[in-house]
Order: sequence, then structure tokens, then C-alpha cells
Amino acid sequence: QVQLVESGGGLMQAGGSLRLSCAASGSIFSINAMGWYRQAPGKQRELVAAITSSDRTNYADSVKGRSAISRDNTKNTVYLQMDSLKPEDTAVYYCNADLKLRRYTTVVNYWGQGTQVTVSS
Repeated sequence: QVQLVESGGGLMQAGGSLRLSCAASGSIFSINAMGWYRQAPGKQRELVAAITSSDRTNYADSVKGRSAISRDNTKNTVYLQMDSLKPEDTAVYYCNADLKLRRYTTVVNYWGQGTQVTVSS
């Protein structure tokens, strides 16, 4: 059984910072990629940032320059650091991962339950 557990969300103030964590657990053989998506009420879910097994990163234009995604392979954990928070950053943030499990030969995509981030003005 695979689980992605997010943490670090909550009520933030504009201009502040946050650090989200997502820990993957289970019979994981390897991680192809991990990333963060977010979804605000009435809006489509969008990619915030992602990092691959080769440490390639991708950021949404709206967070470039103020966000950094990183990972700790020993902990199967991905982090998202966001600075200069804006009210428009308010959303549910979801962890996403492409994982290869030990019993499978293919990569499977997983989602976390999400963590609410609310940025007050």
C-alpha cells in the first residue's frame, strides 16, 4: 500500500513563507518524479512544481522565482518552499508522485489527500 502524506499547510499571511512536505511510504522501488499541484475553489487543478529522479525541476510561471522544490531520497520525501506568499496562492495543495513499486514493472501515479493553504491579505 502506498501513501502520500502531506504536511505544512495552514493559515499563512501574505508575504510570508511556507514549506510543504510530502512523504511517500510503501513498497517503493524507485521514484520517477514527485511534485505539487494545487486547486482553488472553482478552478482547475494546476501543477505548481515537480522534480524528477534526475533532479530536473519544473515550476508554474506564477511561482517561479519564489518557490523551490527539493527532495530527500532517503526519506522518499519532497518539499516545496514558497516565499512571498500571495492571497492567490490559497488552494488545496496535493502531492503527486510517479512511483515504481517493487512488485510492478511499470510506474504508477499516486495522489495525496491534499493540505489546505490559506493566505490572508
